Amino acid sequence: MAKKKGKWKKFMQKIRFQYRVSILNENTLEESWFIRLSRFTVFIYLSFFILLTFLILASIIIFTPLRYYLPGYGSPDDRIQIINKSIQVDSLLNQMELQAKYLEVVKGIISGDVRYDSVQMNDTITFKERAELLVEKSKAEKDFVERYERDEKYNLSSLAPGDAERVLVFFKPTKGVITSSFNPEEKFYGISILTSPHEAVVSVLNGTVIYISYSFSHGGIIQVQHEDDYVSIYKHNSQLLKKVGDVVKAGEVIAFTGDDNVLNMQEHFCFELWKQGNPVNPEEVIVF
Repeated sequence: MAKKKGKWKKFMQKIRFQYRVSILNENTLEESWFIRLSRFTVFIYLSFFILLTFLILASIIIFTPLRYYLPGYGSPDDRIQIINKSIQVDSLLNQMELQAKYLEVVKGIISGDVRYDSVQMNDTITFKERAELLVEKSKAEKDFVERYERDEKYNLSSLAPGDAERVLVFFKPTKGVITSSFNPEEKFYGISILTSPHEAVVSVLNGTVIYISYSFSHGGIIQVQHEDDYVSIYKHNSQLLKKVGDVVKAGEVIAFTGDDNVLNMQEHFCFELWKQGNPVNPEEVIVF
């Protein structure tokens, strides 16, 4: 125990032993300046100098544009571009997968190797009997038809169908449950629909694609121009299947919804319908 204390005492004396560092005039050999240092003070000064140098360099890197030159640290604009490119690449990969599946089906059709679904075939007579039962009119319906034909027999307006107002039949844009209804007072001009992951999105009417884009807040967006100055807008899609200028038919698949809309309320599929620049409540013209 005494030996350990002796060694520790000698060590402390050694690091605290003072040295005199002098600067002499070369011509007169007179002492111009001196300082007393020990090993311990040299260690303290050196540590302080290293720490100060580190803080200065860190401040320069953090608070100046020099940080952009460090590997792995990009500017916000670069990050946005990387994310946009990643979304586009993911969309292209999904389209390539769909095209590959389509080519496989076409190849099977050409080669004659087509797999038929295992559907139980029923007797066509049964279907015919059911159709006749469904087509059979009730007495009240027959009376209404006779009365309508009698009233319209001499109605000249019925001979000019072009003058009558056309009735448009809208397709439901996608399958799901409406979570938010049309509310123009809160500047919400559409409806939100909770769908299954990657649910098909179809065009509500015949039309032409006039706009597509991707954004962080609304995902994939596609707009279709229809007859009678209708424009339909489909938001929060993960994959867009059409491009600007494509002609689409009513009920044709134009996009797929995302896979996060079940958990995130803000990611629910959003559908808007406009006519002549004014919003239209989709629930008033479409049966959901």
